[in-house]
Amino acid sequence: MRRRFVEASEKINLTPMLDVVFIMLIFFIVTATFVKEIGLDVNQPENKEPETIDPDKKSIVVKISNRDRIIIAQRDVDIRAVRANIERLHAENPEAPVIIQPHGDATMKTVVHCYDSARQAGVYNVSFADYNG
Repeated sequence: MRRRFVEASEKINLTPMLDVVFIMLIFFIVTATFVKEIGLDVNQPENKEPETIDPDKKSIVVKISNRDRIIIAQRDVDIRAVRANIERLHAENPEAPVIIQPHGDATMKTVVHCYDSARQAGVYNVSFADYNG
């Protein structure tokens, strides 16, 4: 007789536990903060035809290799000197646009730094192109 009583009391009632789990779920959903990620607006070219380049209007090309090596005017440039180099080349040719050519494996931090450096140097005609080694 005693054995039957022990078997009946061994069953666990899961209803209170489920209530607590649902209350915790609602609490975490309500208190969660939703982060809005910030991005850059990039205008893509409308036509696929290559533009004819005026030989008098040379571009300032900033190449970024897969190991974040920055090359401006066929010279390796330290990341801290990007702005100064762009300012110098822009002073020589004020109409020249800046073209950034990042390698597919280059870090976004380096690409954005080069973009910001060009804007800080006073060049607002900045575009991106495919990396060609």
